Amino acid sequence: MALVVEYDGTDYKGFQLQSSQPTIQGEIESALTKFTGEAIRVRGASRTDSGAHAKGQVVDFLTDSDHPLESFPKALNYYLPQDIKVQSASQVSLEFHSRRSATCRIYRYNILVAPWPSPLRRTTHHWVRQELNVPDMDQAAQGFVGIHDFRALAVGHPKDKSAVRIVHHWNVWREADTIIIECEANGFLRHQIRKANSILVQVGLGNYPDSLSPESVVSECLKQEPANWVKAPILPPQGLCLMQVKYDDLVIQDGPGNSKESDNRAIPNLADS
Repeated sequence: MALVVEYDGTDYKGFQLQSSQPTIQGEIESALTKFTGEAIRVRGASRTDSGAHAKGQVVDFLTDSDHPLESFPKALNYYLPQDIKVQSASQVSLEFHSRRSATCRIYRYNILVAPWPSPLRRTTHHWVRQELNVPDMDQAAQGFVGIHDFRALAVGHPKDKSAVRIVHHWNVWREADTIIIECEANGFLRHQIRKANSILVQVGLGNYPDSLSPESVVSECLKQEPANWVKAPILPPQGLCLMQVKYDDLVIQDGPGNSKESDNRAIPNLADS
């Protein structure tokens, strides 16, 4: 089976199971055990960071339960805490793997631009006091689109694993007092999005060498030589949200009584997360 799960990751140490810390995976597995009576291990499409959120995380698992498919969301939501809820359940083939079968993932990062932080959005937005040049940020973001080696943005990525990812879009726009950065790729390295978006924030602030244009900042940052990096501390996790995971030829429920078919894309899957 596969579940589409929405969660607020504020109080969790990321998605992936940890022995002594609360995680999204741990809560889902606990709810499944209470409902089915089975010890079930789930797999997630993306290992979201500690404090990051998801609207469309996909998890899959095996079960011998006789409970009907339609009973899983209601029953699991009874056992799950208020900040984690199942939105839909689907039966999938035994070959389905939520992470490896995924062709694309879509993330958004929300930035609040205001004189003072918002108590209501402190767990969902990164606050920036200064105004940001959104057109320059969007122009610079286009440098991430295409096939690139992102190793320079993922310190500690294993040397024996590919750091090449296929990015379909990386766009920046403003809605009222919020700047939204949305990216879609076949996969992302650990902390890649938060580091890349930090570079875009620096572009928006005008903090880059005068010798570089916005569109050339990203190409310099993707080079392996540290001397070419723009100084951009990684952004905090609370602004990050996994919006959707796409699969080839797979119908995933999109809420009660509705369904949608994922876009068909012939994309090589190089994803680790």
